[in-house]
Amino acid sequence: MKQFDVIIIGSGIAALQLANKLTKDLNVMILTKQNLTKGNSYLAQGGVAAAVAPGDDPYLHYLDTMEAGAHHNDAKAVLEMTRKAPELINGFWQSGCRFDEDENGNLLLGMEGAHSEKRIVHSGGDETGRHMVEFLISDLPSNITVEQSAFVYDLILNQEKSQCIGVKAKLPDGTNERYIAQHVVLATGGCGQIFSFTSNAETATGDGIALAYRAGAALTDMEFIQFHPTLLYVDGRTRGLISEAVRGEGAVLVTEDGKRIMQGIHPLEDLAPRHIVSQTIYDYSRRGIQIHLDISSIKDFSARFPTISKLCIQHGIEMEKGLIPVVPGSHFIMGGIKTDLQGRTSIPGLYAIGEAACTGIHGANRLASNSLLEGMFVGSNLAEWINIRRAGIRKPDNIHIPVQNFYDGELPDPAILKQTMMDRTGIVRKKEMLSLQADWLAKFNHDKWLEAALDHLSPEQLTSLFMYIIATLITQSALERTESRGGHYREDFPYEDNANWMKKQIIHQRKNGKDGKHEFNQTALAT
Repeated sequence: MKQFDVIIIGSGIAALQLANKLTKDLNVMILTKQNLTKGNSYLAQGGVAAAVAPGDDPYLHYLDTMEAGAHHNDAKAVLEMTRKAPELINGFWQSGCRFDEDENGNLLLGMEGAHSEKRIVHSGGDETGRHMVEFLISDLPSNITVEQSAFVYDLILNQEKSQCIGVKAKLPDGTNERYIAQHVVLATGGCGQIFSFTSNAETATGDGIALAYRAGAALTDMEFIQFHPTLLYVDGRTRGLISEAVRGEGAVLVTEDGKRIMQGIHPLEDLAPRHIVSQTIYDYSRRGIQIHLDISSIKDFSARFPTISKLCIQHGIEMEKGLIPVVPGSHFIMGGIKTDLQGRTSIPGLYAIGEAACTGIHGANRLASNSLLEGMFVGSNLAEWINIRRAGIRKPDNIHIPVQNFYDGELPDPAILKQTMMDRTGIVRKKEMLSLQADWLAKFNHDKWLEAALDHLSPEQLTSLFMYIIATLITQSALERTESRGGHYREDFPYEDNANWMKKQIIHQRKNGKDGKHEFNQTALAT
């Protein structure tokens, strides 16, 4: 058993921002399932949104975020983040993280969908996430210990189940290790891999959200999945992300005969909010019509988008023709572990930041390039919160590892799970298909798996289990929300129901071994 002041599970922007901003007298452990760069943050192409242009304003950024989120957002949280965004960007820039600049040394700003102004800060063209992650890794202080290939599979609570005091992890040699700390932070990213078409890293299987749910933390908004409109599509498979910044630079979506598909659909046309663009492309693909991104109007495409160009050439796309075949795929979950803006969950001692958390900032549909920003923002907030209280940090006591039930039931085949989730709980949903998926998932005894001991399972079995738990929660939430809003589109309820649903959240929280719908208890937050 190893003891630390703070344990951080994950290595994306939120995790690394937190680690770098914690005071140097804290003993901090970062645990990662694979290596430090095997996550969604490292793959992020587009950039970071911030109102840093002379004619822009954080309030305009706020309005765009609220509109993209279908006004399901926590307005106060959104405004707090957009006001902080310029300071966060300038802090990175002045610390040595290089962003792209114009000939006068000013930040070069891009446009993306649903933004009213050019405010996307990027680095290396379409390599923003990689550059920012590498910068943060290079700046990690000596009080941070990193243990890679440590698969966290369970949270440890005290005997009264009133506080999180540590985690269990499976190491590469097959042994299990316990890590104990006063502060346990889930920064494990999203769950895009539960769908067959996705832009996400292979590590994005919903681990942190499933861990929190098994421990009894409150989850919310699990039905809101953002499907990115443009994934490279070759030979029946998605091969990687084509950033929204490409459309921001002037690319348009067309059929094979050149018809523009977004004209007349939305005033912003190809830069409409992501759920509208995704649903439009999906509509064509259901009729067997392949959609392409026409990039012929973009000068020096390979210089502006080196990563995307390399990806396309690698998969046999003839770039001189100016047409990239695309389909939508899962990209981001707006819901997750319910937290405040310090990352505090409903379980004292347990925190969540980044895509695994739901702060209410993204609402029903995340505004482009707000994800890296939110990670920077909440990561900083949590660091400040822990730093203020560092003098009072003490080692957890009353450590008690309960004996759990052994269960050796069947789990869904991951490939079948991914395909059925895409077909039945994907971009376009309706009761008939959601019910079919819920019934199929129920066959695998969800409740028994929630109570089961996991120590004997392999990493592959654990991944399948976490994917299964997340798929069940998303499907249940999608069935319950009888309206369409943001990333949740119901063909049988195609309109927003503002009278009943605009701010209503579906909360999942285990009580006495069962899932229940509960009001989130603010008083349960760690203090």
